[in-house]
Amino acid sequence: MVNLEWYRTFKSVYKNGNFSLAAKELFISQPAVSQQIGMLEAHVGYKLFNRKSKGVEPTEYAKLLNNLIIEALDRLENVENGFRAKAINANRLISVGISKHLMSSLGSALLSKFEFIDFSFYENDSLFELVDSKKLDFAIVTKRYDTFDTIQKKIGEIKQIIVSSNDINASELKNSIKNNDFAAIENWLNNQKWFSHDSGIPHIKLFWLHVFNKKRPSMIPNYIIPSEYEMIELLSKNTGLAVVWDCNAANLLAEKRIQLVWNSKQMPNTEVFLLSGKKENLTTIFENIEAELKKVFE
Repeated sequence: MVNLEWYRTFKSVYKNGNFSLAAKELFISQPAVSQQIGMLEAHVGYKLFNRKSKGVEPTEYAKLLNNLIIEALDRLENVENGFRAKAINANRLISVGISKHLMSSLGSALLSKFEFIDFSFYENDSLFELVDSKKLDFAIVTKRYDTFDTIQKKIGEIKQIIVSSNDINASELKNSIKNNDFAAIENWLNNQKWFSHDSGIPHIKLFWLHVFNKKRPSMIPNYIIPSEYEMIELLSKNTGLAVVWDCNAANLLAEKRIQLVWNSKQMPNTEVFLLSGKKENLTTIFENIEAELKKVFE
């Protein structure tokens, strides 16, 4: 099945002659660009780009493919832009950027309030760039930015905690926590199966840094699921532990589908902000989004 994003990525690489510049233009990572070009090459059955010392150059087949698709792709993008304009005029379409790991717990809170929302998944710095360049109306971020052209308000706080499947007996760990025996705590944790949303285990590393004052945890994740909410769902049906945002685990903890293993006092809260450009026509919508998101933290 043809993926339209492959052709968008192809168009950008062809135009820029560079994977890094294409990634910047598309607001995706360079590995994602490489992966999409690789999948397109597999689909069409031909090599499309040859690597050079600086960037890439199109093959003859890429030149042919570009001639075949460029007009159709431009027409499609014009239709898409036209639809956005009509939707904005008829019933305000708002664009909201958010980390995919916070979509279920925070982004979903907006669905009952607004008729049209175009969600995009990016991380903090990319979200800020999109709002600052007026390519996104709003963003939900966990980092403070100070610029003349943006507005940012705190909507709440989240925290990283350790949760586990219900079949794990954590009594030994909790006893070690009570006795402040950090060597025993870390040893117990290292002997468990771990779930992570990223192979680089960023949440686990941050937890270890604040709680154990160590930059490099010794465990290797057993399972990597690239969406934190889906990861917690799978954790509830299997065996293991994970460091997660408390807002993502709240419902499953309340339903007793997973258990809280450790809410460490050494782990600081992380502020969550609503970010927007300074536009008069967005002021009322900003206030409505702010009010809806604050309800999540009540």
